[in-house]
Amino acid sequence: QVQVVESGGGLAQAGGSLRLSCTASGLRFDAYAMGWFRQAPGKEREGVLCISRSGLTTYYADSVKGRFTISRDNAKNTLYLQMNSLKPEDTAVYYCAAGAVSCSDSRSKFAYWGQGTQVTVSS
Repeated sequence: QVQVVESGGGLAQAGGSLRLSCTASGLRFDAYAMGWFRQAPGKEREGVLCISRSGLTTYYADSVKGRFTISRDNAKNTLYLQMNSLKPEDTAVYYCAAGAVSCSDSRSKFAYWGQGTQVTVSS
């Protein structure tokens, strides 16, 4: 019943930009914090950014500060990740997650996950 779908991944050169989108259905979108996570091959999945129900940003990863921006459009049930000044180390599968009330909740509270979208940054 709950469906979370990411889009917008692809190939970018170092220094370039990509914008990811995430559409969620089957839940009260504006009742939840929304998060972006990523996983590179051979590495643990890490949190990137989270946005609260009221639109406040939480940085999970210091490495993206000043380069990535999270936003949401509650009228469209859509979450965005604007990625600028991309680096090869940003290469990963990016996941959208929902279900937590607060960005400070444990990761297990994010009960609903998308299928992931591949982001590849070349040098």
